[in-house]
Order: sequence, then C-alpha cells, then structure tokens
Amino acid sequence: MTALHTGTVLSLPIDGELRRVELGPPGPWRRPQRPITSRIAYAAAHVVPKTLADNTPGAPADLDWDATMAYRRELWSYGLGVADAMDTAQRGMGLDWGAAAELIRRSGAEAGAVGGRLACGAGTDQLVLDDVPPGDRGLSMITDAYREQIDVVREAGAQVILMASRALARVAQSPADYLTVYEAVLAHTDRPVILHWLGEMFDPALRGYWGSDRIDTATTTFLELIANNVDKVDGVKVSLLDAGHEIALRRALPDGVRLYTGDDFNYPELIIGDDHGHSDALLGIFAAIYPAAATALQALDEGNDAEASEILESTRALGRHIFAAPTYYYKTGIAFLAWLNGLQPGFTMVGGLSSGRSLTHLCELFVLADRAGLLADPDGAAHRMRVFLETNGVRA
Repeated sequence: MTALHTGTVLSLPIDGELRRVELGPPGPWRRPQRPITSRIAYAAAHVVPKTLADNTPGAPADLDWDATMAYRRELWSYGLGVADAMDTAQRGMGLDWGAAAELIRRSGAEAGAVGGRLACGAGTDQLVLDDVPPGDRGLSMITDAYREQIDVVREAGAQVILMASRALARVAQSPADYLTVYEAVLAHTDRPVILHWLGEMFDPALRGYWGSDRIDTATTTFLELIANNVDKVDGVKVSLLDAGHEIALRRALPDGVRLYTGDDFNYPELIIGDDHGHSDALLGIFAAIYPAAATALQALDEGNDAEASEILESTRALGRHIFAAPTYYYKTGIAFLAWLNGLQPGFTMVGGLSSGRSLTHLCELFVLADRAGLLADPDGAAHRMRVFLETNGVRA
C-alpha cells in the first residue's frame, strides 16, 4: 500500500524458501469524530477464549471476557457497529448456545455503556439435530428455539439477526416449510430484524437453504418472505460471495429494506455502489480491516468516493486470502491477525479452530496485512510472528 518502510525485517517461508520481508508502517487510519452516516456498517466480531481453557474440539466454550469485550470496544471506537454471536463468533463451530447467550448479554451491556450499535444472532443451535423430527412437530420445535433466542437478544437491547438454521435445513421438505417457520418467528419480533442468508461455503450444513439448491428458486422464496413481512424486515445480510446475485437482489428488494453485504470477496464495489444504489455492510472481514474500513466510510461521508474505493480496494487481497476455501476456516485468520495486533493474549480459539489454517497460509496473511497497513505495531507483530515461526520449527 505504501513505499515507506519501518526498518523491521524478518524472514518468512514463502514459496518453499525463506525470504526477507521489510515491514511498512500502519496505514493513515483515523477514528471518526462524529457518527458515520453514509452507510450502516457492522463488523462481525470473533471471540477470545481463555488461554488456559480446554480449547479442544467438543469442549465447552470458556471465554476470556475481558479480551472479548475489549475487542468490541475497539470496533465501536472506530464508529462501526458490532454484529455479535454470529458465525464469526463460532456459533455452531465451538461456541455453544449457553456461551452465546452470555456473550449477547455482556455485549448488550457494553453497547449500552459506550453507545455502540449492536445486532446479535438468534438461531436454533440449542437444539440437538438428531432430536428434531421432520414434519410439523420438528418445525414447531425450530420455531420455539428461534423465539427463545430472540427473547435473549431483545432483553440485551440488541437488534435481532435471524440466522440460518441447520435444523431447518435438515428437516424442511419444501420452500413452504421455510415460510411457515420464518413467518411465525417474525410475528414474535417487536422491531424489524435482519435476515441472514449464509451460503454453504461458510457452512456446508446449510446447502439448499430456502428449499432449493438452485439460487434463483431460493431467491424467489426469500423475496416472497420479505414481501409478505416487509414491516418486520430492516434488511437482509447475504453471504453467498456472488456480487452479481447480490446486486440483482438489492434492486429487487422492497423500498426501505436494506441489503447488508456479507460478500467478503467483493465488498469494495458493493459498498461503493453504482447509479442504482449501494449495499450497507455486515462483514466478518471488517473485524480484520476495521481501521481501514472506518477511514473509507468517513471518506464516503465526505463525498470522496474515489478515496473510499482506493482504501477498500487496498484490503481486498487480504480479504480474499482470509476467506479462501475452505471458507469455513476464515475465523482462524481473523483471530491470528487480532493476536498479531496484540488484541488477544495468545493465538487460541474455541474448539481448537486455530489449527484450521496452515503455517504458509498464515505467513501470507502476515505479508498481506502488512501491505494493507493493518499491522498496528509492526515491531510487536514481527516479534509475535518470530515466536510463532520458531514454535512451528522455522527460525526467522
């Protein structure tokens, strides 16, 4: 991103050999002095476990609440909203419902204290999938599970994000089953919600969501639900990594319904928009690039679309790398960058997910983060990287 250098040098294993890398300085990022108004933007925040917890697959989540909440305060300080208890927080991927409910309550209290925007995921992950039968009884169980979680989010003072349900994907036999459940759930809400359509690249268990493997058929059902409940829907978050589909869907939405992009590949052009409109944002990648994202959004507020586009574009390579297939493991890269920047005490993740990416993948992430100006303290990040490499058998 910049030709300037810090003088900090380390050797990294790149393309099968050790190469010297000289680090650049952090980018010219700035915290906003007033609320961001041109876009509504949420960063989907990850969670930090206790370093000495049993962070192995299948173990109950045991979070470092101080570090987890400090991360959210950092995001709010840059003018972004926080989307919590989502897939970025490892919902259904190590974070059990009991821990998620506590996370929602604590984040709600923190948001109230600092005046931060907060939306939280409500799903059905308290259900044991094998205990949910097909047919009306299963659909009723799923509806009740959604209602229980909605109540927790509402009591925390947060906006509800209706997450996709693995249980519903498993037992639904038609698009009508999706409409039955979602319309009953929406009737239980007291303020407009965000509907989340999470693609199978993020969670293979959600294949065929909305009742079809065909994206056009699924979209028809999705739009029918929105049209029938427009007063209950603030917006939709679409995480399909398909910019063309998102733009077409955005143009088809009823007036007043926002599209919050969840496309961690194509977010620069989707947020900047075109003559027909733009997407707002609810992104996992914003939890990694938040200083740059906030600066770009401030440029949009100032009418400088070119600067905003340039800043977001400078982070695209990092975003594509973090969310590369298997996309399910993108959370590993977000936690690794948080550790490099001193925002968590160790590179640990709930459920042992820190092992989800290779050494070479994380080395490339380090280089791309440096090029994007997203290493807040290059010397500190280099020290942590050297320790990490030596622990993994590489002397740098």
